[in-house]
Amino acid sequence: MKSPIYLSWFAMPKPVRIAGRSSSITNSFVNGVIPVVVPTEAEVRAALEILDMLDRVSCSYCGDTSTEWDHLRPLVSNQRPTGFISEIHNLVPACGKCNQSKGNKDWLTWMRSSAPLSPKSRGVADIEDRIARLQEYERRASPTRVDFEAAVGPDLWQRHWAHHKHLLELMRVADQDAQEIRTRVREAHEAKRQAAT
Repeated sequence: MKSPIYLSWFAMPKPVRIAGRSSSITNSFVNGVIPVVVPTEAEVRAALEILDMLDRVSCSYCGDTSTEWDHLRPLVSNQRPTGFISEIHNLVPACGKCNQSKGNKDWLTWMRSSAPLSPKSRGVADIEDRIARLQEYERRASPTRVDFEAAVGPDLWQRHWAHHKHLLELMRVADQDAQEIRTRVREAHEAKRQAAT
């Protein structure tokens, strides 16, 4: 039976799965251990000078208005820290569209890709000039890379990831209970509707 026309445009919300939030938990476990090194004014000025942005700060990738700093090299890969941290040598001005679209991808590959909202897919005319500037920035402003496990010791590092594993397991168990609760609530709802008719 076809849905009435007034329902055809309306998408009902899908049930939320607790276990479906595991990537957010993993990101929290990774990002929660990455230090943020606040730059000096001179360090920010030097970074903007290399990027040719002393007069106007804009998105390094597309040229739109900059709204945030983006990690040029990703902090997370395969659900673990890459070793890069939040420091000026790994940060560039970006717009929200580019930051969202790029995510944890390699910046150079992403800029030339057809990913949604990438500079190429948005038709940014001076992509190669921007790439050359970012490559110069990488060459002159090399970030520190830290072996997190070596820095903190294997015991603390393994304990951190054991907490992560335990939390994900609890989420799976909670998800099963939530599905059972949802089924029972729906049955109670149906029983009330039938009793009312």
